[in-house]
Amino acid sequence: MGICFKFLLLFSLSLLTNTLTYSFTPSSSSMYHHSRLFSSVSSVLVEPSQRDAKYGNNIAQYLLDLHDSEATFDFCGGMMFQLMLTNKLREHLIQVSSSQNKSDCDELAQPKIFDASHFRMSNLPNYDKSAKADNEHIFHGRELRKIPHAKGGFGFVLQLSMAMVEGADNKDPEGWSAQEIETYDGWGHDTGRRWRKADDYEAEGFTDFKQKFGNEAFGLNHRFYLHFDGSDRMWLSAEDGCEGTPANSPERNSISRIFGF
Repeated sequence: MGICFKFLLLFSLSLLTNTLTYSFTPSSSSMYHHSRLFSSVSSVLVEPSQRDAKYGNNIAQYLLDLHDSEATFDFCGGMMFQLMLTNKLREHLIQVSSSQNKSDCDELAQPKIFDASHFRMSNLPNYDKSAKADNEHIFHGRELRKIPHAKGGFGFVLQLSMAMVEGADNKDPEGWSAQEIETYDGWGHDTGRRWRKADDYEAEGFTDFKQKFGNEAFGLNHRFYLHFDGSDRMWLSAEDGCEGTPANSPERNSISRIFGF
């Protein structure tokens, strides 16, 4: 995710080329399909005071609502990723959310949102360069691209999955493969890392990857964590430093994407 600006520029130029090649006035059916890819995120999921008033310390429910509403995150100043939770992680967060305000022995640990001083994963307590995740402080995830149904207009998805922890009874079938864990090096620049194609994911055990994301989808695994900024906005940050915050994805044409209006 470290080549955000270059990719955004190339993506914008590609959109402009397609616009000039085909037409400045797309058909009504294509405009309808295109508009469905743009998201409208509720203000309660974006605005800090509204978020805190509704969710308080129930961060699990906040993440569930972001997923269920197909919310988008603004990464790198305009690259919109739709947040998706795997079924296994979603089921876990439902249990965590429903245990809120129960007795201490029944209450499950909520996901942690670190304060603004923890602006990089390397600032976290006991940080180490590994593939470890605990579904509380650090999450396993992937950035996935070329997803035809992704909200935000870019075809990008940010998927969070359930990491295997000590005592867990079974693995997330959509989670990281043994190969992703063994070769993980997400603290490095993404240009030197291995991107996986749809065939790779299915060969490594994510058997319905193409059904969920399409034949052309590809991706890169990252560890993620949550932190606030100085304005109390929440950020979902990858280990390499690229991060996004919940935001609407305004529908703009190809020319405006390039020139910023």
